[in-house]
Amino acid sequence: MLIRVGCEVAFTCPRPAAMVLMLYLHPTRAPTIKKPERLESEPWLPISEYSDCYGNRCARAVAPAGRVLFRNDAIVEDCGLPDLQVPNAPQQNVEELPHEVLLYLLASRYCEVDSELKDLSWTLFGGFQPGWPRVQAICNYVQQYIRFDYMQARANRTAREAYAERTGVCRDYMHLAITFCRTLNIPARYCTGYLGDIGVPAPPYPMDISAWFEAYLGGQWYAFDARNNTPRIGRVLMARGRDAADVALTTTFGENQLQSFKIWTDEVASY
Repeated sequence: MLIRVGCEVAFTCPRPAAMVLMLYLHPTRAPTIKKPERLESEPWLPISEYSDCYGNRCARAVAPAGRVLFRNDAIVEDCGLPDLQVPNAPQQNVEELPHEVLLYLLASRYCEVDSELKDLSWTLFGGFQPGWPRVQAICNYVQQYIRFDYMQARANRTAREAYAERTGVCRDYMHLAITFCRTLNIPARYCTGYLGDIGVPAPPYPMDISAWFEAYLGGQWYAFDARNNTPRIGRVLMARGRDAADVALTTTFGENQLQSFKIWTDEVASY
């Protein structure tokens, strides 16, 4: 299966401003790219690249005063299969976890592991079998507990606030699920990327970047989605981190105003 993915984002700035952009596909997707991606800007700007501490591919640029547009587009090959399901994947003891995984047990900007959610998580999920069944129980709960509402979206809502307010968008579902996992000693990390409507009815709102999370079970990472809570086809990873703070698509160090934002992810026949 071939999937065309891409994004376009435009800003206006009253004066030049440095920017960090996470508009590339994740390096693990490189072997599947059939039509190479190319990050472009209007007007043309020099763009440099680097890898952050999580292994994400990032760009740097200085936006001029006025309007600036960034665009990236690629075609990737996908297996066409739904998310892998391994119901017997076990939970490892903390002392058995690799060093690099321990980070994803700790509190982060939007995932307050050290809050009252810790006691709550053991009350809600302590009775489930450790491992995949427990993570799935978390997803079942979060999907039913939070009401999806674009009009209630805000960039600074934490897992604790999502629990209190019971509303949000995909990032809020993931932050709450990640926090529950971590309080139960299950490493969990935040993912952002493209997820089209392949194999499911198209939703009645514009395409957007999606969020999901990965839990570390039985020695490897598996994708979970507390919002959709069903195996999906065609997840195309862009970035991973502790939570949404680590994977912002754009970070501008100066005054700016978002002018437009477009996302596309479509199955195509050829390239």
